[in-house]
Amino acid sequence: MTDTKMEFSEAAAPLAEKLLEPALEIIARYPAGRGRSALLPLLHLVQTEEGHVSPRGVAFCADVLGINKAQVGAVATFYTMYKRRPTGEYLVSVCTNTLCNVMGGQEVYDELVEHLGVGHDETTPDGRITLEHAECLAACDYAPVVTVNYDFAIDEATPEAAIGMVERLRSGERPMPSRGARICSLREMQFQLAGYADERDGAVADGPAGAPTLRGVTLAQQHGIAVADFDPDTAIATTKPARDDSAKAVSDPGPQPRRTAETESKGGKVASVAKKAAGAVRAAAEAVVEKVEERRTARSADQATDHAGRTTDTGDVKDPEVRTAEQRNPTMGEPDRTGDAEDAGPVPTNPAEAAGVAANRTAGDGKPAGDTEQGDSIVSETNAAHERQGTQQENPGWSGAQRGTEEKK
Repeated sequence: MTDTKMEFSEAAAPLAEKLLEPALEIIARYPAGRGRSALLPLLHLVQTEEGHVSPRGVAFCADVLGINKAQVGAVATFYTMYKRRPTGEYLVSVCTNTLCNVMGGQEVYDELVEHLGVGHDETTPDGRITLEHAECLAACDYAPVVTVNYDFAIDEATPEAAIGMVERLRSGERPMPSRGARICSLREMQFQLAGYADERDGAVADGPAGAPTLRGVTLAQQHGIAVADFDPDTAIATTKPARDDSAKAVSDPGPQPRRTAETESKGGKVASVAKKAAGAVRAAAEAVVEKVEERRTARSADQATDHAGRTTDTGDVKDPEVRTAEQRNPTMGEPDRTGDAEDAGPVPTNPAEAAGVAANRTAGDGKPAGDTEQGDSIVSETNAAHERQGTQQENPGWSGAQRGTEEKK
């Protein structure tokens, strides 16, 4: 793939020297002609080198995919995981959404702001920590939660625990998370988000699963609930649908489960419950189908009665403007007088409307006052009224008022 000859702009050339080979590897994952779908992982790949989606990163993605920079920018500015400015080695995210907020998430975030001296999407002077508040981190059962580079780091977080963690990160340590994968740098995480596996031995299995995550399994074990005929040692089938006649699906049924008296008893209970549930769903579906058929039959009968022996009217298909013009002047033998003085207009329904209509006569023909003969008369009458008011004494209400510099008490 390194032999591929591509032309890059001056802005994209420096990144092309470093990222072209992995970029072409990412694009090759997609079907021919669908390379543009690789834009998301390519933007993560850019961040492994730049630390954010830089202008030359946008240019590189545009050149390697054959699209313009505006199309790349539209995607890069839509998702919050694509950073618009340089980001620190560790991105610390504090959930401040509804449940985490109620459980103290905002307090955790505020204490970190005070301690680090930075706000949302800002980085400490040593370049170690970038702080942000997140709308949701999808872990409400552990609220409030704090993640480091998108991996869960602290569950049921407190301000003291969060401050202690960031100080360990700033000193060069990588503390063990409460659950999930081992903490890595942001650039290492971006490489994983681009579609590459974590190369650190055992890193993914470091953090244990939390109790809320295992709650369903625990309850099933306590109450003896199990899936009928299920054996955890059964291999996962590799059957896939065939695309054409030449492709054959491979089926691996795996070992057959061993049946014992205990599994027979548990399987019978689960099967009976499932059978009852399926019967209830089937009955409800049949009732809905029956109602739909009744309404459809009734509607068909009404339509047959209404249109029996008559030709169905398909309606007027003329242009609305043409139809309106023909209604106003069917023969086109005289000028259109809609809206002129002969148009009576709406009849007032009360004295207030009558007074308003009398004081605000229309100019006619839908034109402003002054554009028609009637409009000229309205303007003339209005000007004359203003002249009569001008000859009267100004501010008659104040003519007898006493003037002075002091207010009389």
